[in-house]
Amino acid sequence: MNSKTRTTLTAGVLAVALGLGVTVQASAGTPRSVSGKSSDNITRIANFYGAYIDAATDEGGGDLEEALRSHYLTAGFQKELNAWEEKNGANGVLRAQNVPLAWKVTDNGTTDHTEAVITLTWGQSSTTKLVVDMTRDTHKIFHIGEKGVGRA
Repeated sequence: MNSKTRTTLTAGVLAVALGLGVTVQASAGTPRSVSGKSSDNITRIANFYGAYIDAATDEGGGDLEEALRSHYLTAGFQKELNAWEEKNGANGVLRAQNVPLAWKVTDNGTTDHTEAVITLTWGQSSTTKLVVDMTRDTHKIFHIGEKGVGRA
């Protein structure tokens, strides 16, 4: 066998092996489920962040980002967020210039409103924690800030 034939054969075997590997990975794993209730503020905050990150990731999602802000955020906080973004040159919902790879919402427990901690994952070990506050009556977000940083 000459070297050209060996290279072609090796490339073919490698392509088949990689193809089988992808197939095996795609079918491996256990089924997952996600549940929530529209009456639950933690679910609503998780829905907002999930949809917002999808819109920020998808091409042409700017209109959806604005619609989500309009639906989930109080009018006063939308103005506050716009001012924050102008001052900081970043997305106020994500508190960043880029979009995270993953997110997690955790109930932080309060009595007069709902407070959640949002953990945004940017890479292998890079995370940001945000605090999000939502009213119990209107189910609107009235504050987003970095965990451990005072309100603006």
